[in-house]
Order: sequence, then C-alpha cells, then structure tokens
Amino acid sequence: MSTAHQTSGPFWHLIDFPEWADLLRADGPNAGAPQTYAGGERITLQGTVTDGDGALVTDAMIEIWHADPDGRYDGAFQGFGRCATDAEGRFRFTTLKPGPVPGRGNTLQAPHVQIAIFARGLLRHLTTRLYFAEEPLNESDPLLSLVPPERRCTLIATPTVPGTWQLDIRLQGGAETVFLEL
Repeated sequence: MSTAHQTSGPFWHLIDFPEWADLLRADGPNAGAPQTYAGGERITLQGTVTDGDGALVTDAMIEIWHADPDGRYDGAFQGFGRCATDAEGRFRFTTLKPGPVPGRGNTLQAPHVQIAIFARGLLRHLTTRLYFAEEPLNESDPLLSLVPPERRCTLIATPTVPGTWQLDIRLQGGAETVFLEL
C-alpha cells in the first residue's frame, strides 16, 4: 500500500495557490516589504523544468525560500513561495533579491534561493539552489565551491532582461541540475 510519502501527485490542485508565486503581492505576507527593504531589488525568477529526455514537466510544484535583502531569515520578510509549472513546464516567482547569508565561521554565502521540486515519479522532493550570475561571492561560497566547476552552471541563474533571472532545471541526463542531499 502506498503512503502519502510515496505518492507525489498529481494532487497540486489541493495545495496550489497561484498567488503564492508573487511574494510581493499587496495582500500577501510581505505587504509593505518593498518599503521596509528600500534597497531591496524586485526580481522575477523563472525557468523551465524538463525530464531526462528533455520533455517538459508540466505537473511539477516548485517551492522557493530565501533570506531577505539584508541576508537574514528572521526579519519581517517572508521568503517562501510556491508555484506549479504550466503547460510549457515553466515556473515564475516575483520576490526581492536575497542578500549574502552568514555561513559557518566568518564566511559569507553568496546570495541564493533554495528550491524544492515535487513531481510525479519522485519519491522524495529534489532540492537545489539558485545563485545569481556574476555575483562576486559565488567564487567563495562554501557550498558552490564543492560543486565541480563544469557543473556549477546548472545552479547559476542568468539575467534575461533587467530584474529577471532564468534558471532551467533538468531532472536527469547529461545536463542534469546539481541536486543537494539534505
């Protein structure tokens, strides 16, 4: 008999609230956050999810969570969002760009966004990170430094237009995204 842990979906209609993809919506948990974080950059995070054959994954659920623009998780900003992929396998979030996060010792982690992917066929969700291209702290980020240089590009979002960052996620295959074991 299957348990809820063994059956990932398709139950998204029970937990998909499209408004959760906009972390800055007027009636959301961060109402007023752009004023609170006047230096915070409003950004869009977007991408496409594909499987090992390169086919679009149209029924995945993507969750993000990240620090506020000051690099804190304990401030007034709520950095959690959730979004279902659409018919073209795309996801899209509106949020504020996170700041560097203190790491162990005196290290700083580069600004990043944690991503969890839930999809049909996955017995457990997959976890990865999104880093921002040309971020100076990427060179010294403790986690990113553990990823072989030729694979780091699977974690680096690139700007498409000012304020919009693209990271495509490949679940398997030659260009598979680096996933983390937590």
